[in-house]
Amino acid sequence: MALIQEEILKENKQETKFPRTVVVEDLGKIDYRSAWDYQEKLFAALVDNKIKNREKALGEQNIPDHYFLMCEHPPVFTLGKSGSMKNLLVNQDVLNEKQISFFKINRGGDITFHGPGQIVGYPILDLDYFFTDIGKYLRLIEETIILTLAEYGIAAGRTKGETGVWLEPESPSRARKICAIGVRSSRWITMHGFAFNINADLSYFDLIIPCGIQGKQVTSLQKELGRVVDMNEVKEKIIKHFIELFGAEIKVAAQ
Repeated sequence: MALIQEEILKENKQETKFPRTVVVEDLGKIDYRSAWDYQEKLFAALVDNKIKNREKALGEQNIPDHYFLMCEHPPVFTLGKSGSMKNLLVNQDVLNEKQISFFKINRGGDITFHGPGQIVGYPILDLDYFFTDIGKYLRLIEETIILTLAEYGIAAGRTKGETGVWLEPESPSRARKICAIGVRSSRWITMHGFAFNINADLSYFDLIIPCGIQGKQVTSLQKELGRVVDMNEVKEKIIKHFIELFGAEIKVAAQ
């Protein structure tokens, strides 16, 4: 086990004060608006639970479940609250013609694409039960994807100042992004998350400046391996590493 994983797991064990149960729910193929609304519902419930717990003694508090949603979306561009419309390279007529939705949303980061063949993950966690460190949270999301890619024989890493997961990040001319990350946190409760290109049609990224980063390539697991990849297989690997890194117990949502 790599040193970074050992240190993370050691820290999580030391920081565990309450049970951490994460409900994993696969939403399948779902439109962006519906998934966003569902995130907001779960987010609001965690906020409400936190407010009510403030009025209770420690031993009487309700320990909440946390959530990890995964899904695929029809083609959609989303623009974070700090993003620039200049990074959308086409007008509304082109979006209509290609049947691409567009949303300005309340996460960090700039513009990105979601579409078929991409695994989108939305962890909705109350970090008061994990650790109150957004930087660490982002690094653990990245590490989840890095470990998943390692199972396919692909070495991945990070680039300084650019959240996400990259291949050959040390080479500016060859660096390519395989997973974008953009989150929102309020009262230490998270929403939004990551977009991991598996069998995605990468031509959609030609219509934007992905994440507002000029001159960097985008790739997918299919492109790197030269074959179509089983999406459910990848999801299982993601869940395994996520649960381990966050020191949580898994609960599968009832279908």
